[in-house]
Amino acid sequence: MQNPRFEPGTRVKVVQQVPRQSGGLTTEVVGTVVRYEQSKTGSWYAHAKDDRLWLDRLVLRKADGEQVVLNLDQYTIASAV
Repeated sequence: MQNPRFEPGTRVKVVQQVPRQSGGLTTEVVGTVVRYEQSKTGSWYAHAKDDRLWLDRLVLRKADGEQVVLNLDQYTIASAV
């Protein structure tokens, strides 16, 4: 994953893809960065910090005020708008 870490207040477009047998499913979200964080999940993962699986998460606020939490992975592309 090669996603830049955006500062709060930056307007970004995030495109995520979910691979499937019959082609990929693509979603796009445009919003303003509230925060970028790495947070642990409830999943156990050996040799990781606190023995937990950690995910990169980007919290955005859309134009209508909705707040969206995106888990960033290798199928995510984020760019400044």
